Amino acid sequence: MPKSDPFPIPLDEGKNKVCSLRDAIKRNIRPGMSIHLCSTHTRSNALIYELVRQYHGKRPGFTIITAGLIANGVILLHEGLVRRVIASFIGDSYPSPGPNPVVQRAYLSGKVAFENWSILTLPLRLMAGAMGVPFMPTKSIVGSTMEKDNHDSFFVLKNGGETTGMVRALHPDISLVHGVMADRNGNTVITPPYGIDIYGAMASREGAIVSVEKVVSTEEIRKYAHLVRIPGHIVRAVCPVPMGAHPSGLNGQGIHGFNSYCDDYDFVEDVRAASIEPGRMDSWIKRWVLGPRIHEDYLRLLGPQRILYLKGKADPDSWKAELLEGPLEGNDPLKASPGERMAVMGARSLCKRIVQNGYKTLLAGIGVSNLSAWLAYYDLISRGFDIELMAEIGFYGYAPRPSDPFIFNFRNIPTCKMLTGTETIMGILMGGEFNQCIGAIGAGQIDQYGNINSTLIPEKQYLTGSGGANDICSSAKEVLVTAIQTKGRFLRKVPYVTSTGKRVKTLVSDLGLFEKISGSDTFILKGYFPFAKEEEALREIKERCGWPLKVVRRPERLRLPTQDELQKLKLFDPKGQFFES
Repeated sequence: MPKSDPFPIPLDEGKNKVCSLRDAIKRNIRPGMSIHLCSTHTRSNALIYELVRQYHGKRPGFTIITAGLIANGVILLHEGLVRRVIASFIGDSYPSPGPNPVVQRAYLSGKVAFENWSILTLPLRLMAGAMGVPFMPTKSIVGSTMEKDNHDSFFVLKNGGETTGMVRALHPDISLVHGVMADRNGNTVITPPYGIDIYGAMASREGAIVSVEKVVSTEEIRKYAHLVRIPGHIVRAVCPVPMGAHPSGLNGQGIHGFNSYCDDYDFVEDVRAASIEPGRMDSWIKRWVLGPRIHEDYLRLLGPQRILYLKGKADPDSWKAELLEGPLEGNDPLKASPGERMAVMGARSLCKRIVQNGYKTLLAGIGVSNLSAWLAYYDLISRGFDIELMAEIGFYGYAPRPSDPFIFNFRNIPTCKMLTGTETIMGILMGGEFNQCIGAIGAGQIDQYGNINSTLIPEKQYLTGSGGANDICSSAKEVLVTAIQTKGRFLRKVPYVTSTGKRVKTLVSDLGLFEKISGSDTFILKGYFPFAKEEEALREIKERCGWPLKVVRRPERLRLPTQDELQKLKLFDPKGQFFES
């Protein structure tokens, strides 16, 4: 009789923590808790919906900690479940960043406190919490309004002639996470890009509630040990919920037998439209959140065709079929929209600065600035210059695919040379020892020194928050900004400094090109678009500028976009989402 193996490796290990969404929330969430919503390239939306179902009509006073409270996440504010938000971005992110009406109502009510951080400093706080250290150093925040507002959790350390910011460790009570798969004990596979990663789960006092596409054996988990980001011993509950990230997508690259699915843009736009009026938001929540009693009801409401479409769209080559759906029109340079002029001039300026200064990486934010970066990328590589595109969520060395202008779209993932997280992109590759990076970002408001406000107009309007803007302006070698020019945007002094302007060297508007010339700390108008004769064009540019504008002696008459440049923009943005005239 054979002896039993004295060193067994069981097929399944650990306590069985598998349960329903309802039980996971009911057993582990209490009023007053600080809840971390994990933000990798995906989000725990099924868990958020269940949270709303169980606390609808109540005032639990949650603190929400997340990289970005976006899309359907704003229902937590609308339902009155939140007393405080700690985030880097709060608003609409698709197709371009902008204020959200639900957020605006919460801000003006004074019932919700908004604590603003950058996309890098927030995970650094959570990383410190996870590591059990009190502080973590950073180059970000210094000199911004966030430094003053967050003085309880941020200070500047002076080391000789240098200054370094220090962020205080952050410990949520519990974390909500969505992954690809887990075993019954909670060992969880998370696929890259990692965004602000799982530090919040590691830092949480009571661990994490995990939802996954499927529960598998521990033996299966071992095959993907290199992708396991959350160990079972910190997990409180495991909930199997297919499509549990929707309307966020999920990247299953490298997982045998798993189909990725893309972000549901139509769904996100429906939420955005509903958020305009409280009654419409109530109706939307009733249909999509309170109506479905369980997740299977939600999937039936989505319907099989929509689910299949989102999975099909995740195919790396699906953009080819989309471009065949209809002819691309509107490539007449004389009819270029103001936004198209701005994007093209931004690209030309980026190319010039990259070649002149030998930059090796280009990091862009969401919006027109990323299309400028995409145009510049293809122009430079066609001329034999080496440049690597990066995106804050964890993309390195990607080649943007046509038909979808959203910077984080899933079809860009397979083109990446490296998939990583925010702390690597923003903290090391952009701002670290081998920093050779130029940044391209947008701005809600900008002043003559290049200081940017994308956070709020005190007591009037909440904009969106920093996202990665502060980190880029704090660490990149230099920064280019694109912004539609109005007196309300081009100010003598911004009312809130999201990002300081020290590294902002170039400003491109829909009217002209501004630069800091010969060491100047303020912008000088260097060129204008020929939308009118020179005298008239310069007069309009000055009228739309909130500071006494200086102009070079002989301002350049900027070339209009070429047909080729406009055609590329149409390929990237065939619906014209960024370029409405």
